[in-house]
Amino acid sequence: MDPSDGEVIADSLLGHPEVFADIVRRHSNVVHGYLARRAGRETADELLGEVRLRAFRSRHTYDGRSPSARPWLYGVARNTLRAHWRLNRLDGAGEAELIDDPWPDVDARLDALQQGPVLRDALGTLDPDDREVLLLVAWEHLAPAEIAVSLGVPSGTVRWRLHRARKQLQNRLGDNSAIRPLNIQPKEA
Repeated sequence: MDPSDGEVIADSLLGHPEVFADIVRRHSNVVHGYLARRAGRETADELLGEVRLRAFRSRHTYDGRSPSARPWLYGVARNTLRAHWRLNRLDGAGEAELIDDPWPDVDARLDALQQGPVLRDALGTLDPDDREVLLLVAWEHLAPAEIAVSLGVPSGTVRWRLHRARKQLQNRLGDNSAIRPLNIQPKEA
């Protein structure tokens, strides 16, 4: 049986830094998907190496009691993405935009050809912190406790942000039955 993420990270801190590559192998696809859904594939390709480097450098901050490093890595990826967007704003590239989900199976579920722009506009009106929670539930299938780890906030705050985002989308979209973002339910931790 493979060692847990916590065991691998602990071993990497105890004189075997090369084993951290196993964490990269285990979670690169989901982290890349997270980045691609927020910034596009090309930017995700560029930022994934930075996420790996930042995760390696900050592996001492990982809470070894957690069986999976995935929520922690989402937090590292989120911080890397925010730093990228800040740098682009300083360079005059403008505000980061919400990127269409590039994954065809999600597009099919949302009927993105017709409804994607309406939903994207509605998501764009949400507070960024509320939108992030909603997208971590919808796209990454994280539980509130995992999102709390990713964002560094209490689970109750995550649940409140999810509730508020769903309510605002309901008010914004009204009875648009072709879009059902309100059916988004977090998995239980």
